[in-house]
Amino acid sequence: MQHIWSPVVEQTLDYYPPPCELEKIVNETIKACDALDGKKDGVVSRTDLCKLHFDANSTIGEPYSCGASSLTTYKRRKRSETYALPAQNGTVSAQGVEVAKEIMRGMHDTKGKQVYFSYQPSAAFSDAETHYDYDTGSWTLDITESNSEWVAKYINLLNATEMPTLKNVTYDNLKEWVRIGWQKYDDTLQATYPDLSPYSEAGGKVLHYHGESDYTVPTASFVHYYESVRRIMYPNMSSNASYAALGDWYRLFLVPGAAHCGPDDSQPNRPWPQKTLETMIQWVEDGVFPEMLNATVLQGEHEGEEQKLCAWPLRPLWKNNGTTMECVNDPEGMKTWVYELIAFKMPVY
Repeated sequence: MQHIWSPVVEQTLDYYPPPCELEKIVNETIKACDALDGKKDGVVSRTDLCKLHFDANSTIGEPYSCGASSLTTYKRRKRSETYALPAQNGTVSAQGVEVAKEIMRGMHDTKGKQVYFSYQPSAAFSDAETHYDYDTGSWTLDITESNSEWVAKYINLLNATEMPTLKNVTYDNLKEWVRIGWQKYDDTLQATYPDLSPYSEAGGKVLHYHGESDYTVPTASFVHYYESVRRIMYPNMSSNASYAALGDWYRLFLVPGAAHCGPDDSQPNRPWPQKTLETMIQWVEDGVFPEMLNATVLQGEHEGEEQKLCAWPLRPLWKNNGTTMECVNDPEGMKTWVYELIAFKMPVY
């Protein structure tokens, strides 16, 4: 359902931005938010501070230019289709920024009640990729298998891998589709059960890491899950005590500048964990507690550099002109990760 949110936003606002326009907004976001963590390295390590201090309206009027290229999408029973994209030149429009901001707000119904999370600032707007119609000379919705198969096949129960159109689809339709899917498939697809007591009591350990600029699975969804586990398993503890208790066996690390299951080329100096299995073995077999997680910069000017990742809820902050990194508590920044999913009466874990 997350992947269909962006196309429905574009249809609702009746603006279909060229891919280059959204790419420019992302690049300007990275440029503006890079140094908020105390280190200017082309990596947004603090998307929470970006939410607090960056206004996407500042990108309006910025020029963009992309050469002609090709785009591959997956349609019709997993077969790929590649089509040519024309050169794109222009300036970031108010409509383009409005689309970007609405996508970043996250799925909600027409009354403004939050249905689901969205991506962090600096994540690519991959779900919002539009299709160029050479017949009309305009950009249009790109309805694909990846963004509509779930609704077509599993909600509407059609023998189809994508929806033929999103005409008349509203935010309230999305909410209803989420509810139907939740009721219909909760017993088979539920992957966010928060009571991990049997696993914990058996001595289980979890090393959980997630790219902070993930453009496919919202990073906030896993922060939300971690917080759900903490609240369910340690309901009578103080905040500090419950984080300590959960952190003894379940560690969550957000990877600065990383995308979906890997690095992000738009932030080349970002690190990525390379020795996670080794870290887990040392933790389980040798009792070496992973206070932080090792990560390696794989390209760019800092290629080969080893960096440390902070465990949630601590956040990275560089000091001494970007030479020393500390993991700090930031209550205001932490609030930006909290979504009140009040569109449903049932709790969402």
